[in-house]
Amino acid sequence: MLLLLGLCLALPFCAGSLEEVQSWGDTSEQVALRVPRQVRLLQRLKTKPLMTEFSVKSTIISRYAFTTVACRLLNRASEDQEITFQMQIPAAAFITNFTMLIGDKVYQGEITEKEKKNVDKVKEKRNKTTEVSGEKGTETFRASVVLPSKDKAAFLLSYEELLQRRLGKYEHVVSVRPQQLVGRLTVEVTILERSGITALEVLGLQNSRRQGSGRGQDDSGPPPSTVINQNETFAKVVFKPTVVQQAKIAQNGILGDFIIRYDVNREQSIGDIQVLNGYFVHYFAPKDLPPLPKNVVFVLDSSASMVGTKLRQTKDALFTILHDLRPQDRFNIIGFSNRVKVWKDHLVSVTPNNIRDGKVYIHHMSPTGGTDINGALQRGIRLLNDFVAHNDIEDRSVSLVIFLTDGKPTAGETHTPKILNNTREAARGRVCIFTVGIGADVDFKLLEMLSLENCGLTRHVHEDHDARAQLIGFYDEIRTPLLSDIRVDYPPGLVEHATRTLFPNYFNGSEIIIAGKLVDKEMDRLHVEVTASNSKKFVVLKKDVPVEPRRMGNDVPGSPRPKGGGQEHPNHLERLWSYLTLKELLSSWLQSDEQPERERLRQEVQALAMNHRFLAPFTSMTLKSAPRTETLEDAYGTSAATGPETVMQSLRGAHLQPGPAFKKPYNPRIKVSKTSADGDPHFVVDFPLSNLTVCFNIDGQPGHILRLVSDHADSGVTVNGELIGAPAPPNGHKKQRTYFRTITILVNKPERSYLEITPTRVIVDGGDRLVLPCNQSAAVGSQGLEVSVSANAKVTIAIQGNVAFVILLHLYKKPAPYQRNHLGFYVANGQGLSGNCHGLLGQFLNQEARLTGLGKSPAHPSVPETGERSEAVLEVKGHQVPVVWKQRKIYNGEEQVDCWFARNNAANLIDGEYKDYLAAHPFDSETTFGPGTSRGL
Repeated sequence: MLLLLGLCLALPFCAGSLEEVQSWGDTSEQVALRVPRQVRLLQRLKTKPLMTEFSVKSTIISRYAFTTVACRLLNRASEDQEITFQMQIPAAAFITNFTMLIGDKVYQGEITEKEKKNVDKVKEKRNKTTEVSGEKGTETFRASVVLPSKDKAAFLLSYEELLQRRLGKYEHVVSVRPQQLVGRLTVEVTILERSGITALEVLGLQNSRRQGSGRGQDDSGPPPSTVINQNETFAKVVFKPTVVQQAKIAQNGILGDFIIRYDVNREQSIGDIQVLNGYFVHYFAPKDLPPLPKNVVFVLDSSASMVGTKLRQTKDALFTILHDLRPQDRFNIIGFSNRVKVWKDHLVSVTPNNIRDGKVYIHHMSPTGGTDINGALQRGIRLLNDFVAHNDIEDRSVSLVIFLTDGKPTAGETHTPKILNNTREAARGRVCIFTVGIGADVDFKLLEMLSLENCGLTRHVHEDHDARAQLIGFYDEIRTPLLSDIRVDYPPGLVEHATRTLFPNYFNGSEIIIAGKLVDKEMDRLHVEVTASNSKKFVVLKKDVPVEPRRMGNDVPGSPRPKGGGQEHPNHLERLWSYLTLKELLSSWLQSDEQPERERLRQEVQALAMNHRFLAPFTSMTLKSAPRTETLEDAYGTSAATGPETVMQSLRGAHLQPGPAFKKPYNPRIKVSKTSADGDPHFVVDFPLSNLTVCFNIDGQPGHILRLVSDHADSGVTVNGELIGAPAPPNGHKKQRTYFRTITILVNKPERSYLEITPTRVIVDGGDRLVLPCNQSAAVGSQGLEVSVSANAKVTIAIQGNVAFVILLHLYKKPAPYQRNHLGFYVANGQGLSGNCHGLLGQFLNQEARLTGLGKSPAHPSVPETGERSEAVLEVKGHQVPVVWKQRKIYNGEEQVDCWFARNNAANLIDGEYKDYLAAHPFDSETTFGPGTSRGL
């Protein structure tokens, strides 16, 4: 069994094309036989691996997206078969984790350093494995393995990206292309934006990923089965089509791209600053400013390769763009092949006559000759420099070259380094070059470097029926410059390791993002100064921005803790800072010509990527055998967020939460009340009359017996839970974990019965002692008491028809040191319990609760409504308790509930204190609260 996989897998800068990915398993020599085509087709259809599940979960926090893809496959064939997992991911994303489960074996991806000698080779592989280069494109991740007959495989892929604002919207794209109809297909996207979510829209499925014109928005609406829930700062979108709905979209299972767009509220002109655990991010996107005049030269490739559709659609797009120029703009047009032809010898103003004449000039361009990229760029830059020098308007306008080509340099200067050097020296930072590559044969790497080195952007436009819209969409992003020469300053003694703070231009609908670290984590104000030029004057913005230092104690999905001296609790702002820093270091490495500088940058990129587990150009990923506890379901489960803070489970084995073994067949659990005590232990209390759910934690001690339900004097029911200890995972914020090892139930009416439930057995003693093993399904009943065991899943206790409890069994085949087989206690029916019932859970049964401090919206929401904060005050049983909104997984992680969380070990929420809920022995029915106090057995 091969344990190393060349997991560059069609990723940026990775060695090894898609076809070079290694697979493992038994192989046999293939003998070529002539088989009729119809028979081959039937064989292929019959034995094609069956995809039983394809699910994607994305959590977007402050524009930073964590995405996890899970896929399960079954080899239905009677022989071993190669299966392939394939996923398109955004080109701007970094992969953070890849895990495979093949049969009963687990292979976990590990980020490792890439040998320096492979760097040059690596760069050459990118274009061979990239479907669409550039920020708007995708990379295809593909992994193939040989799967034994009738066996199952599961794949888990996680990646992260910072969403870019374009045309006034953030866009999150999920590729839904399972290649076949899937029984369980789910896309779930959660958005958390502290400043507020606006203009949320879900587009119809797109067959190809294009940046079209912002003017012609997709109006087909969300795809069938899409459910959208939203309030002011939170949104959840779920796409869960049935097989029939999938078939109506595409019989072959290639549904397309699931696209969500949204924007956020912006109030301060200085921007929005968010702080968490010493990291900050500054979002700057001013609006309502007069546009800067543009000096623009359109440079159009008219070589022979542009013949036909490419040149026609490019001309059509330029006709539209010329009409969009503003009266204060200046423009010129260059057509080039092996000769460079200039429309006018200087830039001209925007008048109806000039626009008409420009269109005529473009219309008469004909494709012929080679491609002199260097000559065309030099001529365009010279036109702009001459115009600015003679008109003295440099500080009040922006100079742009919009360069469109479909090929490689074949005439004039053809050496790429020389072209780049010539362009850089001519532009001198005063001219920004925006490049568009058309079709599949373009030298996109050259265009990318031209824009990168000259303050521009680049796009790859597909040669198809929509190329015109793609070109117009690209122009729309840069059509309205609002500021130039932007500089953002922070006090040098208070901020360190900030990403870049100088920007040549700011275009309407975009956003400037800066991230860094605060030297003083406790500071409450940050001085920010922004200087820039606009069309009227030199702009200076100064403000002391209030910051709210926030802390978090859990990980975000797929974000492993840094090794060594890394921070104890990583967070989404730390991930955002590391992502942005990594991108900027890579950009500097690409632009550097000095070998010592390139080596220094390479080492910095490698260290940062290793520390934050990013699969980047100078790191690679190997698959290693992992303990069986690292299952797909364990790793895939994510809890939720508390307001703008995150409380997410990590994908690392050291922080996997207890869950069912992967080999268990899928079996939806009977949904009971949310009221429960499960896990570490985590308590959830449902108030159905108030449409409200509350949750809290109890940090108990191993060996302690907790009173869960105490109603001995009235209904005669008592439930206690004994705790077992376990060491905390490495680097965890707790010193130890505790779980319920034993649940004991005393039933005093009509006859006294004792029940003891452990993960391995159920003892029922009502006069005759009966032992039921938990690995076999069974049911017994007598005198109003019914006990049902579902093998290795749960135990259900029904008392007098009006009280019922469900005990979930959490079992591990090979538990890690921090895991223990344990129990989860759920109240299925509490109607038969009295109003005097007490205990950690019992005191809240049949009670009502309400929230205050949420503004004027309707009372008793289960989640914060629009206009409300994520913090409130809970009123229950005469107590007033500060609570904060969060989410919690119950029923073995199969359901997520919204709840209001009471901190500090439920202080002020529960009656008394922790010691008041300690029982003397497993069947102790004594309680110190309320009337009818019992004195025990």
